[in-house]
Amino acid sequence: MHGVDLNLLLSLDALLTERSVTGAARRLGVSPSAMSRTLARLRRVTGDPLLVQAGRALVPTPYAEELSGRVHALSRDTQEVLRPAANRLDLASLHRTFTIRAGGRFVELLAVPLLAAIAGTAPHVRLRFVPKPDKDAEPLRDGRIDLEVGVLGTSAPELLTQLLFRDRLVGVARTGHPLFETGAVTPERYAACAHVVASRRGNFHGPVDDALADLGLSRTVSLVVPGYADAMCVARGSDLVAAVPRSCLGNGVVADHAAGLGLAGFDLPVRTPEFAISAIWHPRLQADPAHRWLRETIAAVCRGACP
Repeated sequence: MHGVDLNLLLSLDALLTERSVTGAARRLGVSPSAMSRTLARLRRVTGDPLLVQAGRALVPTPYAEELSGRVHALSRDTQEVLRPAANRLDLASLHRTFTIRAGGRFVELLAVPLLAAIAGTAPHVRLRFVPKPDKDAEPLRDGRIDLEVGVLGTSAPELLTQLLFRDRLVGVARTGHPLFETGAVTPERYAACAHVVASRRGNFHGPVDDALADLGLSRTVSLVVPGYADAMCVARGSDLVAAVPRSCLGNGVVADHAAGLGLAGFDLPVRTPEFAISAIWHPRLQADPAHRWLRETIAAVCRGACP
């Protein structure tokens, strides 16, 4: 396509529509003299006069009449193709299914408000949540997953992230647990309880144990379960104490919301590191306007639903 100038196509469309050098120049924001030179160039390229004088007006030649409809369609399509992608996003007519990899508690807490936020502006968009057995980056790379929500734990250097919120561990135990009967929850009284630990890898030891060890304390972990929802279920039905992310208890005051679950929440008597919950995606979707809209929507829902 050496020598092809798409600007000539746009100029020809303007000239055939306006049938006036001055009108075409005004439409494209150039000077009448520049448009006259373009018309001369178009005549050389096509080998046809295209527009000829008829009194004080210009009229198209038969060849120009033949070209008019095709040129207008090509000009419109060219401008559509070269328009920034974000300007082409019509949420009302968007038909798309997004696959999101997230933990069970994220789905439980945020799937409903996220669906409500999406349904109001993009009624034809569907969401598919899939579990997180691991943090393998390959599903993000090959397109099986559009977005992951969680703690970044992969070594794939090309992945992009957006911070959604910061989280921390809190303690939960059943309402009426002996831990709450006598005063404050001290490190010693906390360590003396039996504990249930959530660990995808089945580990008995975690950051709480490190924090207790700094104080010369240790605890008894009686049970390890795969996820935080399982740990909360066990804590609700036993005397075992669990440590779960603050976001697992939803928004609002910890104790008030936990009470509705049959649990009492409390601040851990030891300091554990905060951790970042992020949206994670592959760079091939960075500029995709629909994906950008999904990321922004999830971020807004998290700001409203998470501490």
